[in-house]
Amino acid sequence: MLSNFHENRCIHLCNPSDRQIDEQTNRQKEVTENFERLTHCNVMFHQVFNDPVHGHVELHPLLCKIIDTPQFQRLRNIKQLGGAYYVYPGASHNRFEHSIGVAHLAGQFARTLKERQLELGIDDKDILCVEVAGLCHDLGHGPFSHLFDGNFIPKVRPGHKWKHEEASIAMFDHLMRENGLENELDEDDRVFIKEMIFGPLEPETSERKEWPYKGRTKDKSFLYEIVSNKRNGIDVDKFDYFARDCLHLGMKNSFDHCRFIKFARVCKVAEDGQPDGEWQICIRDKEVSNIYEMFHTRSRLHRRAYQHKTNKIIELMITEAFEKADKHIRRKGSDRELILSETIDDMEAYTKLTDHIFDEILNSSSADLKEAREILQKVVTRKFYPYLGQIKQPVINKTEKHQSVPFFFKQTSNISICCQITSFYITCFCFLYELYYCVSVCHFVFLKIDFGMKHKNPIDYLRFYKKDDSNKAFRFSDDQVSDFVLPRVFSEQWIRFYCRKSLTNDDLKAARETFENWRQTVLHPEVTFSS
Repeated sequence: MLSNFHENRCIHLCNPSDRQIDEQTNRQKEVTENFERLTHCNVMFHQVFNDPVHGHVELHPLLCKIIDTPQFQRLRNIKQLGGAYYVYPGASHNRFEHSIGVAHLAGQFARTLKERQLELGIDDKDILCVEVAGLCHDLGHGPFSHLFDGNFIPKVRPGHKWKHEEASIAMFDHLMRENGLENELDEDDRVFIKEMIFGPLEPETSERKEWPYKGRTKDKSFLYEIVSNKRNGIDVDKFDYFARDCLHLGMKNSFDHCRFIKFARVCKVAEDGQPDGEWQICIRDKEVSNIYEMFHTRSRLHRRAYQHKTNKIIELMITEAFEKADKHIRRKGSDRELILSETIDDMEAYTKLTDHIFDEILNSSSADLKEAREILQKVVTRKFYPYLGQIKQPVINKTEKHQSVPFFFKQTSNISICCQITSFYITCFCFLYELYYCVSVCHFVFLKIDFGMKHKNPIDYLRFYKKDDSNKAFRFSDDQVSDFVLPRVFSEQWIRFYCRKSLTNDDLKAARETFENWRQTVLHPEVTFSS
């Protein structure tokens, strides 16, 4: 045996190209054997989770291996709804259980399509990849979830375009590499998983090919719509967080995701400029009301929880505390120590970043963290910045499409509308100027509530089929939808006013009176007011 070893070694040294070929073949063989072993293992080796939303959930052994890593376990300590836990006592759930729920629904959806339409060619490896994408889609969330990537990073690193999906695919690579799981899936499958989370990995250019994905060919385009649907936003990520958030917030969920999956079907859709068309997930025509209920649920969650007036000021205060602590909180990365805002550049350091940073600041005795600590002490003792009121941003044109102020001023060529909007914001600033002399510095927050596609109706990007012609996809027109279901607008923006420091009762009363007087006297018929 030893002589054979030396003989083989000599052959490889003499023929390096053959050695590379042998290593590649052996690596591919190992991946195939691992996949076959994992795929054909008995159900008894699948781990069962008792989930409060979906009941008993069985997960593939590879998913269990991913769950049992430090990179995934950190999600146990990242609140799903950020600062909403300080408003709703039941909102204590974390990204950990949400990710498991999304993995379960992703697998259930893919298996349902496979069983119903064998001609689609969905295989076990496709299903496994979809489940892994569902499990790992939120690996990149930072402390307090969207507070970190939506509020903190833009403030401390202005101009740096970064979102948690970018960190999710970086963390996925880091997780697979650090835990020796790279050989469990081949390169195409790992690319496919990252594309399902993030979208096309190559930057969009005018020279991009018609099909931008590499993990799977165009005949399986529908698989990209299961976990993170870039076409219309209807995906299992929303299915889970609607059900889970409503449960923990004590609200009713009027959308039935099981019914959606039951009536989903893949049809070939020929879009404008695409003669060959793409395979898309379509839904029975009678389910249009259920789809609108999903978006109504989303809007209701935003109004009552995600953008609750107290929740938003709590998140603003936590963001300010993190801002002041940025240079004084450090985590060891792969080659050096990084400050808080730099951890997103190094997954080794980012793995060590969770909601525990809140308690780290709060319980610190460091003089460097004094200002940040005082802000968080106000949060835990409920001494929030006082809320004064809110006002709806005016409609800017007859189609009632709302745009953010910076974008609007860059794009508009209508001088009268521009002056109208300018007048509105000058009035807002005059109010702030008056309020400054009344009590204190004021802070205002822009809020946007929509159906997930800004001013667009996402149903326009969903296709339906009929019972008697299940292979023909069609678009649902607005005149076929009840006026009780179809909203008049799909996006609205609000400006909410707060004082940036605690006020005495007399000062707060004076500030609110100032706001109310201004609200009632401002002369803009296009504006709808709400105190």
